[in-house]
Amino acid sequence: MKAVITVTGRDNIGIIARVSTECAKYGANILDISQSVMRDYFAMIMLADIDALSIPFSEFVDNLSALGRGQGLDIHTMHEEIFNTMHRI
Repeated sequence: MKAVITVTGRDNIGIIARVSTECAKYGANILDISQSVMRDYFAMIMLADIDALSIPFSEFVDNLSALGRGQGLDIHTMHEEIFNTMHRI
């Protein structure tokens, strides 16, 4: 199973490191990452393998959201299947 993680907010040092560390902490393996900085704004999309999560997916989602709130970022995490269904024509 995979998850799509989006991160947006004002750019600052260490965003990728903090999000990656949080993923690794719970056993999520980052498969792909795309990030961009537009003026002062940061945007990132990550695809993570969540088969080996050490906590329930809902807790993982909540923990990433809390990390974002603490850093002034919006972090949204959803199952790849839901993401694909939402974007299917």
